[in-house]
Amino acid sequence: MKHILSKKEQREVVGLLQLGTFLEYFDLMLFVHMAVLLNELFFPKTDPHTTQLLQAFAFCSTFLLRPLGALLFGYIGDRIGRKATVVITTFMMAICCFVMATLPTYAQIGIAASWIITLCRISQGLSSMGEVIGAQLYLTESFSPPYQFTVVALIGCFAALGSVAALGIATLATTYEFSWRLAFYTGAGIAVVGSVARNKLRETPEFVDAKREVDNSVREGWKSKEELAYIIPYHEKPIKKTSLAYFLIQCIWPAVFYFAYIHCGSILRGSLGYTVEQCISHSLKLSFMHLFATLVLSFLSSKVYPLHILKWMLGIFLTLILVAPILLNHIQTPSQLLVLQGAIVVLAPYDLVAAPIFFKHFPIFKRFTYTSMLYAISRSLIYVITSVGLVYLSKYFGSWGISLLMLPLVVGYGWGVLYFEKLERAAGNYPTKASTQI
Repeated sequence: MKHILSKKEQREVVGLLQLGTFLEYFDLMLFVHMAVLLNELFFPKTDPHTTQLLQAFAFCSTFLLRPLGALLFGYIGDRIGRKATVVITTFMMAICCFVMATLPTYAQIGIAASWIITLCRISQGLSSMGEVIGAQLYLTESFSPPYQFTVVALIGCFAALGSVAALGIATLATTYEFSWRLAFYTGAGIAVVGSVARNKLRETPEFVDAKREVDNSVREGWKSKEELAYIIPYHEKPIKKTSLAYFLIQCIWPAVFYFAYIHCGSILRGSLGYTVEQCISHSLKLSFMHLFATLVLSFLSSKVYPLHILKWMLGIFLTLILVAPILLNHIQTPSQLLVLQGAIVVLAPYDLVAAPIFFKHFPIFKRFTYTSMLYAISRSLIYVITSVGLVYLSKYFGSWGISLLMLPLVVGYGWGVLYFEKLERAAGNYPTKASTQI
């Protein structure tokens, strides 16, 4: 008998996971968006070029060890269950926020402050791995299409909402002298509450059914669990091309995020003379655009087949990337830059609307480990390449460095989407040409 969640349990699952994702991203992005202020408090002051590299290192530290988090939470998620990961990660984030809220500054304890804040950022990066993939997988395995696409896409909406809230707090902290430490204390307290609330979740139906099938095989046959570990489904591995396609699809958003929020933030402070307070307020407006885009995509995912959405967005985004350097060279005001940033963020091809499609092509007992590892590696690699690469690409190629960075990622993304389209056609899940409806 298959395990099925009741309507009440489904509503509870959606609420707890969306709320938890909001809290997780609020805590994670609070430092990212307040970096222009907090880097001055926790890192030594040097020349502008070295400062830019130090800021890039501080940003990347959140993502460098994400593969380790993917291994840890992938093992927990695939062997123990999806529920355990979303509870543990929320609690980890709470601890990191509390430490950062109480940490003395560089002026008070010297370089120790830099190391401790970096370790906290690394720990937050580790915990975010279990959160984002854990929440998406939990919903994918608890719902059926087309509702499945919408509830998973809403994870992106609440992540964006968490970023908006973090920027709102950052604006209060810099403009109205609201204590940034109080913001971290608040984040820590709410995350503890969220971790406790998530204990009410039940395991996903698909994972429970798969585990029961293995247990039944042990009871009815001659094989032990140890022997089953070396055969399907425990030992089944994804096809290499499937893993590559998923990896390439994940690579584009980190570059978009870094360019829109971090690189353009440097342009605001440098060429356009913005203050820290003005930069944060500017980013808040951009984050509202991002939130709007995720809401629209979530709605569209209930009406239009997700892979169709991704292909449309890819074509529009490719055109934008080709003309972006020309536009960037003619920008004279912050408002003009905001329009370009908004266009790139809104039109960037997201993966969330089609995440359930991608997940279904990975074996269930390897699904968490492989998808979280590929997600983590893509973030670690692309954030490092983008943050360091843009420093030098901009120096030698000017605004055209953006296109040089983005075009290979766009090509890789396109190949990945077409590959999953081929898999969906072979499985009989792809809609006919007569309709784009699900």
